[in-house]
Amino acid sequence: MIFEFIRNLSAFVVALGILVAVHEWGHFWVARRCGVKVEKFSIGFGKALWSRKDKLGTEYVVAAIPLGGYVKMLDERVEQVSEADLPYAFNRQHVLKRIAIVAAGPIVNFLFAILALYIMLLIGQQTVKPIVGNIEADSIAARAGFAEQDQIIQIAGHQTNDWQAVNYEVMRLIGNDSADVQVVSKEGYKKALELDLTDWQFDPETTSPLASLGFAPYRTNPTKQLAFVSESSPAAEAGLQVNDIILQFNGTTVGNWEQIVELIEQQPKQNVTITIERDGIEQQVVATIGVKPDDPEKGLLGVVTYLEPYPEAYLFNKQYGPIDGLVEGINETWRLITLSFDMIGKLFTGDVSVKSLSGPISIAQGAGMTASAGIVAFLSFLALISVNLGIINLFPLPVLDGGHLLYYFIELLTGRPVPESVQEVGFKIGGIILLLLMTVAFYNDIARL
Repeated sequence: MIFEFIRNLSAFVVALGILVAVHEWGHFWVARRCGVKVEKFSIGFGKALWSRKDKLGTEYVVAAIPLGGYVKMLDERVEQVSEADLPYAFNRQHVLKRIAIVAAGPIVNFLFAILALYIMLLIGQQTVKPIVGNIEADSIAARAGFAEQDQIIQIAGHQTNDWQAVNYEVMRLIGNDSADVQVVSKEGYKKALELDLTDWQFDPETTSPLASLGFAPYRTNPTKQLAFVSESSPAAEAGLQVNDIILQFNGTTVGNWEQIVELIEQQPKQNVTITIERDGIEQQVVATIGVKPDDPEKGLLGVVTYLEPYPEAYLFNKQYGPIDGLVEGINETWRLITLSFDMIGKLFTGDVSVKSLSGPISIAQGAGMTASAGIVAFLSFLALISVNLGIINLFPLPVLDGGHLLYYFIELLTGRPVPESVQEVGFKIGGIILLLLMTVAFYNDIARL
């Protein structure tokens, strides 16, 4: 648990630092091009851990609290400005320049997502094609005509090359009454299916989007070799290690993982002798079987096994050349942007529950898991969070970039700035709304632990 906490926290700090730096650099770069004097560029808040000044007088700071950042520009509304510096003050710039400076942060977040996905696609990753496994009887998927080993190639007109794309498009279907799906059967012919979603019930707290439709991804059979041993679990206390191969339980030879699971579940709180093979040598360990948190009548060991390799025909090498990778990176970023806006819209219509909101704990967990999975997964995670950061900052709340843009567009249309008194009221209302959203997200995070 301690290692996992440190891993998640470290990955979260790195991810947030990168994304904040990218966002604030957008404001900074455009402000400089528009002739605005930038006094400070800070990553983090509080006491400065490192700082330096450039020849133009901008102070660059890395601060102790890594929960955001800011660009401080010369502004008469904040402090007194000398007569000589008035032309370089933010508030003295034409409204179009101010719009460009404020919009630059979210825009650069979107551009960074394209870059992250582009690098990810150049590196490449072997992934599993979206081939259907088990189908629940009388489910939405079963009634639509899904069959085992169907490969999903399109949902509602959007291509689905892998399971990540399928999950994104299924999430987009929330609130819809139906959806067209195209699949390729294991025999190789195309089928056009229609999902009837009028009775679709999806609760993100209890199930996955795919399971709620009644099907699961195809999985190869589990082996008897351990891929993961949970910290402080009965398996860890007994001394079991990753790559151990389970051979026997209390002298009973086990032929497959299903038999092992059955024996574990049948013996909660019992001492068992497990014969394993480690580095080619047979040895025995004694374990006290634990109990499942949701069913104390069933035993729990706390291990995960490797799966048998997928057949080559089931794998997809997600790698592109320089030109195709750029095009695909743009397409993937656009998919994320439109999906995010869809989810926000459905949040307001009630089709998506507020339980779906995630806060810093969920983001930290996602950062930790993807960082441990490798650079490709971490880049994909950075792209997703960067898009969401850009969209959130475009919300028309006065405390966010979108709120400032709203005021400036009103100024552009009316020819005069929004009165300071009105802006102050807006900042207070926006701050309260943002605080409420953050509270709900943080509560959801705690509830998921």
